[in-house]
Amino acid sequence: MTKTKKILGLSEKEAAGRLRQYGFNELEKKRQWTVLRVFLRQFSNVIVWILLAASVISYLAGEQLNFWVVNFIIAFVIVMGFLQEFKAERVMEALKGIIKPMTNVIRGGDLMQVEAREVVPGDVVSLEMGDQVPADSRIIEVNNLELDESQLTGESVSVHKALKDPIYAGTQVVYGRCLAQVIQTGMKTKLGGIASMVQETEEVTPLQAKLDHLGKLLAIIALIVTGLILLIGSIKGVMFTEILIVALALAVAAVPEGLPLTMTLALSFGMRRMAKQNAVVRRMMAVETLGSTTVICTDKTGTLTQNEMTVEKLFIDQSVIEVTGKGYDPTGDFRQKGKVIQSIKAWHTFFEALMLCNNANLRRAEGRFQPVGDPTEVALITLGEKAGLQKELLDERHERLEEIFFTSERKMMSTIHQSEAGYRVFSKGAPEEILKHCQHQWVDGKKKRLTAADKKTILAQNAQFAEQALRVLAVAMKSSKQKKPIESTPEEDLVFMGLVAMKDPARTEVKQAIQTAQLAGLRVMMITGDNPQTALSIAQQIGLAEEGATVMTGDDIDQLSDAEFKKQLKTVSVLARTQPEHKLRAVQLLKSMNEVVAMTGDGVNDAPALKKADIGIAMGIKGTDVTKQAADMILQDDNFATIVMAIEEGRRIYQNVEKFTGYLISRNFTEVILILLGIFFFDFELLPLLAIQILFINAFDEEMPAIGLGLDQAHSNVMSQPPRSTRESLLNRWNALIVFSLAVFMALISFVIYIMSDPLVDIDKARTMVFATIVTMVVVDTYNFRSLRESIRVTGILNNRFLLISVGVIMAITILIMYYEPTRLVFSLVPLGLTDWLICIGASLVSLIYMEVLKFFRRKLEPSH
Repeated sequence: MTKTKKILGLSEKEAAGRLRQYGFNELEKKRQWTVLRVFLRQFSNVIVWILLAASVISYLAGEQLNFWVVNFIIAFVIVMGFLQEFKAERVMEALKGIIKPMTNVIRGGDLMQVEAREVVPGDVVSLEMGDQVPADSRIIEVNNLELDESQLTGESVSVHKALKDPIYAGTQVVYGRCLAQVIQTGMKTKLGGIASMVQETEEVTPLQAKLDHLGKLLAIIALIVTGLILLIGSIKGVMFTEILIVALALAVAAVPEGLPLTMTLALSFGMRRMAKQNAVVRRMMAVETLGSTTVICTDKTGTLTQNEMTVEKLFIDQSVIEVTGKGYDPTGDFRQKGKVIQSIKAWHTFFEALMLCNNANLRRAEGRFQPVGDPTEVALITLGEKAGLQKELLDERHERLEEIFFTSERKMMSTIHQSEAGYRVFSKGAPEEILKHCQHQWVDGKKKRLTAADKKTILAQNAQFAEQALRVLAVAMKSSKQKKPIESTPEEDLVFMGLVAMKDPARTEVKQAIQTAQLAGLRVMMITGDNPQTALSIAQQIGLAEEGATVMTGDDIDQLSDAEFKKQLKTVSVLARTQPEHKLRAVQLLKSMNEVVAMTGDGVNDAPALKKADIGIAMGIKGTDVTKQAADMILQDDNFATIVMAIEEGRRIYQNVEKFTGYLISRNFTEVILILLGIFFFDFELLPLLAIQILFINAFDEEMPAIGLGLDQAHSNVMSQPPRSTRESLLNRWNALIVFSLAVFMALISFVIYIMSDPLVDIDKARTMVFATIVTMVVVDTYNFRSLRESIRVTGILNNRFLLISVGVIMAITILIMYYEPTRLVFSLVPLGLTDWLICIGASLVSLIYMEVLKFFRRKLEPSH
């Protein structure tokens, strides 16, 4: 380790001044949207162009009233579309700001975490494996540093870096650590110079693609219907402009123009809901995949447990020592068999090892203890302070020369130090790994031979701790009084010093979350690098494994063929002492078994497994920058319960997409079928609805309820059904039957109302009756489609405020245009009496009964899905 004098870094005051001078350390991203761009995008809506065509034809035909009404509808469609899309874009923009990359800097001699955007020129950043370089910098201390510079160069091979070498923003530390002084930030970095290459592109999810395909199919149907009407009208000798106006109105009715916008709103607001509950979705595609997840592969530490380590027991001098205190408060004492130990000087070297072979820090600020770094290492510093030691003083007396890093393969780390007494190596790690490197042990202050029987005793004590759900580390050392450095094999012939057993309690909410996941047909697997007994003990506490359950280790997995491992994966719930390649292999085999896999990860080497999984989930607190870049979703609280919540939210969103898609198609095709019936049985002069009435219903009465369905809450049974197949269509067999049969039924009911109203005697009254019936059906249909399976008695009526407002607005507008004389004349409507309204409402309630019957038979005939 190349080392200089103690680094102080900038003071807080200097950093604040430079932040004002140089600005935030961030790239000037090209905004994907602007107010003008959102407004102009409304003119890409095919409906607007159809309406414009209708407006032009009305003007040329001398229909001035129709011309102005159609223009008003065009303006309304554009304004509504603009407002809703603008709101969705604002939500998405806000979501991008939720994830705030952090970095470690030295300021005023203290190591602290700050937002990466607040790094300024002159700052000293501390980087280690898994970190992303926040700004262009120059190395001032280094230890075996290797960087992934593919973000800049495209080369995937890691690059070794030495003292005084430049390192660049956006690159990632794949091995080693360093201190580096920032020289350029923001757009002045090398990455800033090529910022145009890293601008985000708009993502189109598979579900959006399905909706786009469905929209195009419906547009083709609309064209066919339009052509059919033109043909029939020509045969009957109707004026071409009159036929064309009706045909264009039906084209508007046949295309559910609200689908894309409602889809965007449903996804964006769903992502916002998840973000508020600590699940930040980085890729919109993940929202829909979450609803299909069948297996959750989760880490243990920090995800199923609280990740607040407290050392509770030690094994020193072949005795178990109890440690009092809780959390990171260094207040507590040491006890043996319940009695306080008065002097622990004989164990000071043991505590020194824990504090020197350590990269964390415990800061005191505002009367509280603030941990910086890995919780396990912070717990060891807390233990050392309980023993009366101070890390800062130890670091000054024992200069660190080198660090041999912990990796998931080695499962241990070591540091080499120089002091007045000579050279020392301190090591800590998994007991079974540390013991492989030990030939001797310290007992009662003396170095003794470590026999096979001694190792067996130590491992038995380790197992006993693990069965108590304690996480165990072994500590070892060796020393040399010679002036020359320790030989090239510093981790050989170590002296075993003792065991440290830490409590990391299970999260209180995890047990319920696992029960919820299992009820929803999800399998939960714990995949951890921890001790098998510790992993099993925690798994049993949270209901993930039963008494006597089998635990597979990484060594067990290495002995199995893919076919044998697949067989085990069907039943095993806990994989322990695993390495990243075991995670990756498990994901690959589970996917080959047609499972949809969500995988959590936090370390650098977890990135391949996260990328391979259907849903890669990174830890927001303890996760490295590398895993966050590879992930589809980031847990801001590292909590397993948040994963289950996100899956529930994914299911809710997909259900809502089914709802508003079915609603819009059934509503629009009701009018198409109704007009076709009118054309076949009456002349064009006696159609059940005028073109202007059709346009009004589509523009004013259908969009708000569709949005209300898109934002609907989850029903109580959303997590009591197994996951849906990713191959399932939006309009599956039952959905299509419900949607199209309901459209036919409502069209027939409306046509019967039309005939009963005797259009040959009073055509305006008959059309008003149909108009009122269609509008009341819009209201009833909204509640019909709150579920395509469950009865309205289950889904309820008053528990969606937006739908209630939508229904109220629709009825208010309808009454206004029907009873306010100027608008009544524009739309050729007449006032209806109470009896008329009861007939219209009764007709709409018949459609409710029909829908309830369809749902009843669906529940009886279709298994729960």
